[in-house]
Amino acid sequence: MATETQSFKVRGMSCGHCARRVENAALGVKGVSSAKVDLAGEQLRIECAGEPPVQALADAIREAGYEMVQS
Repeated sequence: MATETQSFKVRGMSCGHCARRVENAALGVKGVSSAKVDLAGEQLRIECAGEPPVQALADAIREAGYEMVQS
């Protein structure tokens, strides 16, 4: 199965701790194999096998205390 890479805007992050919380929340979603936050750009970049689990990802990030903005 091909690896899919996608970026999402995440609001509410202000420090490295916030970025790690978002990355860990994303990594807890089934199918996500890597997650990296660009804090300055408020971007979360994920890699996953197949179609990104957008709703599960948004839910996990919301539970961590942040907001994922879908375009």
